[in-house]
Amino acid sequence: MEEKRRSKRLDIGVRVEIERIDEDNITTVKYMEVEVTNISKTGLAFRVPGIQLEEGACFDARIQIWTKETIDTVFKVVRSQKLDGDMYEYGCIFVGMTDTDALKIEIYQLFNE
Repeated sequence: MEEKRRSKRLDIGVRVEIERIDEDNITTVKYMEVEVTNISKTGLAFRVPGIQLEEGACFDARIQIWTKETIDTVFKVVRSQKLDGDMYEYGCIFVGMTDTDALKIEIYQLFNE
């Protein structure tokens, strides 16, 4: 299968809190933590139990990376998959991240290849 990702995904331990962004600026999901399965400078994948999100939904995210720094970003859900039990996995692209924060992820990738 042809690789469609623009950036290599890293399997690393990071902490992410997300908050839903609605068109009316009403938040329906207050901050919740998710299990990140991989991350790159262009997106991330995560798993969460019991919460079904629709593709196209956007979220504010606070990502605490391995250096304990926090990256504030916005991402959009582009893929969803139901796993065993009540677990869901989502693939997302970053639609709001500074170049400096993307560079932090890219530097980590360079040092861990």
